[in-house]
Amino acid sequence: MPLRPFQQVDVFTQVAFKGNPLAVVLDAQGLSDAAMQQFAQWTQLSETTFVLPPTPQGLAAGADYRVRIFTPGMELPFAGHPTLGTADAWLRHGGQPRKPGGLVQECGVGLVTLSQQSGHWAFAAPALQRQAPMPQELQPLVEALGLPLTRVLAAQHLDNGPHWLGLLIDDVQTLRALNPDHARLKALGVKVGVAARQDATQLEVRAFAAPAGIQEDPVTGSLNASLAQWLMAEGWMPSSYQAHQGAALGRDGRVFLSRDAQDQVWVGGHVVPCIQGTVDL
Repeated sequence: MPLRPFQQVDVFTQVAFKGNPLAVVLDAQGLSDAAMQQFAQWTQLSETTFVLPPTPQGLAAGADYRVRIFTPGMELPFAGHPTLGTADAWLRHGGQPRKPGGLVQECGVGLVTLSQQSGHWAFAAPALQRQAPMPQELQPLVEALGLPLTRVLAAQHLDNGPHWLGLLIDDVQTLRALNPDHARLKALGVKVGVAARQDATQLEVRAFAAPAGIQEDPVTGSLNASLAQWLMAEGWMPSSYQAHQGAALGRDGRVFLSRDAQDQVWVGGHVVPCIQGTVDL
């Protein structure tokens, strides 16, 4: 098996080991789907990514590279912290963007644009599909969370590649105290993102993803992207705010959300390199 360049980075933090770690295999050519899934299961990180050349269609549309994203249990069409972390690792490995100041990533949802913002990279949130859940859907989920339904201010099915059920609840302390029944959430087959407003410009988030093989994700870009698109559109949050995630796991993730004049939501964060070397795959 060939030695392949490898990095492990920490995303949505400026302090190593306080964000969401990501494993990045920087040359995945020739790897089978099964080999990628096996390695992602072995790392036991919430996501592992595999970098490939763009497809001919992606190259023609401006893609700089292609990425495949795996949890320990499945492949994802898109995810946020792997997007930022892979971009950082690709650049540190010597990748040269086709256009200065920007990147175009090809992945399962298509092309994702990244841009340099004030001190960090940000990605353009993919288009969101959302709808209100039926009341009978919510009851078993809030019971699995140990959350009274009366604490829920708003709820939406959110889909920007990954699917989440988003809940906005009325109190940060209640959010921090949640102790879900992860086996029940897995049986229900729904990943749940729960958020509460700390103040007018700050949101606290927790992400429970037992169906994907992760009980609680430290910091989740795709969820924060879809939460921002929903909560900004309905006036729950302003057009620029900061999300905090990971405190229950001893992390301190910071996600920067903003909406531009064209109503495009951008999701940004810092990335810290932790490990660099090769992997025998």
